[in-house]
Parts: sequence; C-alpha cells; structure tokens
Amino acid sequence: MANARSGSLATILFLFAFPAALHQVVSQNLVTDDVAVVEGETAIISCRVKNNDDSVIQLLNPNRQTIYFRDMRPLKDGRFQLVNFSDNELRVSLSNVSLSDEGRYVCQLYTDPPQEAYADITVLIPPGNPVIEAKDEVLSEGNETEMTCTAMSSKPAATIRWMKGDKELSGKPKVELTYDKMYTVTSRVTFTVSKEDDGVPVTCIVDHPAVKDFRARKNLEVQYKPEVKIVVEFPHGLTREGETLELTCEAKGKPQPQRVSWLKVDDDVPSHAVIIGGDLYIDNLNKSYNGTYRCVASNPLGESFDDYVLYVYDAPTTTPKPTTATITTTSITTSTQNPEASQDTVPGAEPAAHDSRAGEGAPRTVDHAVIGGVVAVVVFAMLCLLIVLGRYFARHKGTYFTHEAKGADDAADADTAIINAEGGHTNSDEKKEYYI
Repeated sequence: MANARSGSLATILFLFAFPAALHQVVSQNLVTDDVAVVEGETAIISCRVKNNDDSVIQLLNPNRQTIYFRDMRPLKDGRFQLVNFSDNELRVSLSNVSLSDEGRYVCQLYTDPPQEAYADITVLIPPGNPVIEAKDEVLSEGNETEMTCTAMSSKPAATIRWMKGDKELSGKPKVELTYDKMYTVTSRVTFTVSKEDDGVPVTCIVDHPAVKDFRARKNLEVQYKPEVKIVVEFPHGLTREGETLELTCEAKGKPQPQRVSWLKVDDDVPSHAVIIGGDLYIDNLNKSYNGTYRCVASNPLGESFDDYVLYVYDAPTTTPKPTTATITTTSITTSTQNPEASQDTVPGAEPAAHDSRAGEGAPRTVDHAVIGGVVAVVVFAMLCLLIVLGRYFARHKGTYFTHEAKGADDAADADTAIINAEGGHTNSDEKKEYYI
C-alpha cells in the first residue's frame, strides 16, 4: 500500500516536472536566415537565440570549420568580421563575396542535445550588358524581321522581355549552362513592320535578382512608299468661273519622293496652267477645265497618287431689288413684254444669281416677287370693276310704261287700248320709279 502511494506521487511529480523541462528546452529556439548577395558585395549572417541560458553560440563555414566561437574568430580569414555578439545573437559579416563562398553555413548552440540552424548563402552574378541584334538594319513596310537579345554569364539565369514602343512582344528564350556554371540566355523575336513602325524603339529588358532596369534598345528604320495628299489653297469655297485655282501636293515617304508630277485624267492639263514643284496654278477658270486632276509621287519602293475633282460653277450674280407700284385708276391695261427687256428698264439691275454644276446650262431666271405683284394688282382691279358695275345696275332698276301701254289697264281689248293711248293720259297711272 505504501509502495503504491509512493509510485503515484512520483508519477504526479514527473508529470509536473516534464512539461517545465520540455518548455525550457524548446524555448531556446535557434534561428537564422538564408542570404542572397551579389558577387563582390557583403553578406550578413545572423544566429539568433530566444531565451538563451548562457549556452555557447558558434558559426561554422560549409566545411564545418569554426568561423566564430562566441566573440572569438579561430578562422584566419580577415573578410569575416564580428558585427554583434550577445547572449541572444551572433552576427558576422563577410565582405567581398565570391562564388567560392557560396554554400551552407551552420549556426550551432551548445545545449544537450546541441541545436543547429542553417543559413544558405547564394551568390548572385549579374549578366553582362545585353546585346541586341537585328537581321535587317533597314526594313521595308510589310516585311518580316527577326531580332535577338543575349544576356551572358549570369547566375541564376536571367529572363528577357521584349517591347516595341509600348506594346509587348512574345520572344522565344534559349538557356545555356557554360563550363563555369554560368548561364547565357538568348531570346529571339519575329514580327512584321509597317510604315508606322519607322523610328519606333524595340527594347530588350533583362530581369535578374542582381540588377534592375537592365535593357538594350534599337530603333527601327522602315522604308515605305509615298503618302500623297492634295490641299486646296485657294479658293476656300466653290470654284467659280474667272477665279484662280491653287492646289498643293503634299508627298511624304521614306526615302523622300524626289519627283512629284501633275496630270489630268483622260485629258491634258490646261495649256496655261503653271506647275511649280508640287503646286498647281490655273488662272481664269471656266467649265472646260472640269475634270479630275491627279498628283503622282514615287520613290524606290513604289508610286502613290491623290485625286482632286474640279467643278467650275457659274460666276456669282446679284438679285434685283423688288419695286412697288401705286394704283391710281380703276381700269388696267395689261401687255406682254420680254422679261429681259423689263430687267433692262430697272436701273442697275442684274440677272438673278444661280449656281450650277460644271457642264449644266443655266436656266432662265424668274422673279417670283414680280409675278406675285402683277397677279395681286389684277385681282384688285377685277374686284373694283365688279363693285362699280354692281352699283351701276342697282341705280337703274325700276318699272316703266311705253306709249303703247298707256291706258291699257282700262281697255277691253287691244284696239280699245290703242285708242285710249292715243287719247292722252286720262286713264293712265303716273310713271313709277324705285331707287335703291
């Protein structure tokens, strides 16, 4: 019974003591970090301990040689320098890092059992300046070209991107491992050029952990046939008879067009037309000059043209001012006269304005205002005439008796009526008149 109680007590004490001891061991965590450093620069190795109980910290190289034991440096390599030493940290710097320094370094804490943490040092070697090459130095529009970009001797392998202006291109990379464990990357891109690509930069961008914004650039030189545009310098509105026509032919190409010529489609250019370089002048226009005028420009890559269709309109005319007439009589005498003659009777009057397309005849001009005025006068005169006739007939309306009818009311027959009529006015009524 006593043995059982002592065994239980021991078990209880062990259960309370073991977590405390476990906590004490686990809490002494030894940690470190991997380091990436560019060749020739300085690497920092840090061994850190949480809740250290005065245990010894040391740093070993990849060959398990002690670099630092606490704050002492047994290894005779002056590139290793103590940066910081305390109960919780051992920090060491390695200057002028080379590829031979790459490997796994060991942080060691003397506990029971000992603890180790590993810091991998990676040495970065940037590539050399990227080299961009083009298959063709001078391109023609519509042709396909190929460019390559090479980034040599880097560690790790670089990645290459392409840009044409602000547009990204898709390249095909090729990675090669050299004898000294370096990487050479070559990227190839193919695309078709247009005239808009002339002067546009193509950029090879190299991405690598050791460098930023590493790039090479080459501007495209694209040749293209001329672009032709005809500009009307004068007139700014319609082209009318008697005016001057000034046209300018603007031609742009690469190489620049050396020859610019003017012609008239299906006809000859007017004999008095003046051509100076890309300018065409035609004075005193008339409708016989109507047609299509063409400017042609050429260079070694081809020929281009632009057309201008000429329509000559009638010369501008003015519209005669409307006149007013005063009606002084009730009767109107109408007569037919030549419209041209009536225009001549108005001082300073000109034919009405009319524009027509080239080749169409000008119709006779009609002054609708004059016609409306004449019709109004005729209608007014007719109304006045009707009023006068109505009043005239109304004034002469009444009842009258002839000599034969005198005394006819009292006669038994016609013979008696005649006798009574000859006898005087005894039995007759007086003349009656009615006025309205």
